[in-house]
Order: sequence, then structure tokens, then C-alpha cells
Amino acid sequence: MLQVSKEEIAKLVQGFEKQELLTSSGVTLAGNRYIYLSGTDRVIRAKLGKVGVHCMKTQQAVVVSLYEDPIQPQQAASVVEKLGDYLVSCGY
Repeated sequence: MLQVSKEEIAKLVQGFEKQELLTSSGVTLAGNRYIYLSGTDRVIRAKLGKVGVHCMKTQQAVVVSLYEDPIQPQQAASVVEKLGDYLVSCGY
């Protein structure tokens, strides 16, 4: 189980609107600092070594996925974004 602090989640949520917060300090989850790769107002991508992070914001939630080899970034993105789109379609 990933132990993410309230402060880490709050900063992640802010990063969807203000990517510049993440470009300078990265994405921190469970005490690990990931290098911010890219993002939009709905998606954030980051990486630390062989571990990648793909996050998607819905109306009421943030889906956070950690993945590593042999999972490819595109595979993680596809699953996370399909789940996020499903949650949005259900009102979440």
C-alpha cells in the first residue's frame, strides 16, 4: 500500500492547474521524489529510475498509478485514463 501524505496529494492536485509547481520540485509520493515529465489539466506523468507515475484527475478523485518494467508507459497511461474516463462518466 502506498502511504501518501495529505500534503503530497494537495501539491499533486495543485499541479494539475499549475504545472510549474511540479517542473521545479517534481512529484513527491510516499516520500519519493519523481521527476516531472509532462502534464495537462487532467494528466500528470513522472518518473524515478525504472518506476513511472501516471495520474489522472476526475471530477471527485485522482487516480494514481505506479508502474515499472515490464509495463510500458503507454500501457499504464491507457489503463489509468480509461479508468479515469469511466469514473467521469459515472459522475466521479
